[in-house]
Amino acid sequence: QVQLVESGGGLVQDGDSLRLSCAASGDTFSSYIMAWFRQAPEKDRKFVAAISSGRSTNYADSLKGRFTISRDNAKNTVYLQMNSLKPEDTAVYYCAAARYYSSTYYRSDEYDYWGQGTQVTVSS
Repeated sequence: QVQLVESGGGLVQDGDSLRLSCAASGDTFSSYIMAWFRQAPEKDRKFVAAISSGRSTNYADSLKGRFTISRDNAKNTVYLQMNSLKPEDTAVYYCAAARYYSSTYYRSDEYDYWGQGTQVTVSS
């Protein structure tokens, strides 16, 4: 069992940066695949980024170069650095954990645990 708590969301301006954090507790954090998803109002939840236990990363194509996922196993925390934010980045951002790696890491149903989400709003 893993419990996930996101933080760091808020209201920012177009072009600003923001760093989200996801603190994990419970099971062995370092062995989990960690990911970020986001869900805009009236839209489906979409993959943002994932990081393996060995720190290999994957990103949604549209977000490469602006978003960076990282993890600190000593702190049981995964981060999402978001730069050059745009109004279309407005969404609830969710942290997720998977016990096993899958080639379909971008699918939400591959993840076993979820946080409650943190709101990110980018104003123009």
